[in-house]
Amino acid sequence: MSAELPVDTGDDPRLHTDHVRYLPGDDAHAVTLVGVVHDHPASRYRVGELVDALDPAVLAVEVAPLALPLFEGYAADGRDLPAMGGEVSAAIAAAEDAHVVGIDGVDGTFLWTLARRVLAERPEPATLSRVVGSVLGVVRSAAACRLGAAVATTTGLRLEVDDPVTHGTTLADPPETQAADERSQLTRSLTLLRCADPPEPIRVRDDVRDRCMAARLADLRAEGDVVAVVGRGHLDPLAERLTE
Repeated sequence: MSAELPVDTGDDPRLHTDHVRYLPGDDAHAVTLVGVVHDHPASRYRVGELVDALDPAVLAVEVAPLALPLFEGYAADGRDLPAMGGEVSAAIAAAEDAHVVGIDGVDGTFLWTLARRVLAERPEPATLSRVVGSVLGVVRSAAACRLGAAVATTTGLRLEVDDPVTHGTTLADPPETQAADERSQLTRSLTLLRCADPPEPIRVRDDVRDRCMAARLADLRAEGDVVAVVGRGHLDPLAERLTE
């Protein structure tokens, strides 16, 4: 499923290829999926280094297009790893001339795919209500990010719209410490997933998200090589859909 990356990642444990899926494609440009633990220092470092090394034509990030200007503003703070915006702003800061695209939006394609899924499965009314509520929450979050970007453009004041996730390590710690903390969090998350299936509304929403993000990445391949920065849980579902 994943060929060897065309760049040397060295011995830094934060760049371990277990977090990456390289899909060279047969008649299309390559897609490199970079999995992250949101806001984790090891993930921020990995994203910055790999985007810089791969120098893609397209950078795709797991945010809504409506929210993208906020992260572009964070990325403009002049640092290699911006102070705000986590792995998304780190990727944008490293992307140089790449076409930056948000691939996780609620648009017509998403709503049509969701509607087809609901008609096919006919979930219980309570499940459907929670799915709709979850989607509306995504829309509200994206709108808040766009508002934050507008405030920054108008006043120069950069707002942290969402509270960043705190972790048990920082960028000041040795690479081995950062990588171990990230690995520990992923192991705990995987253990929880194995012990309990995700709630039905979450399963439906995430399956539709994966379908739509994979379709957008497939289209973006026409522009050139793509690097996509996504949550670690989306890594294998997206790789599977892109190689079907």
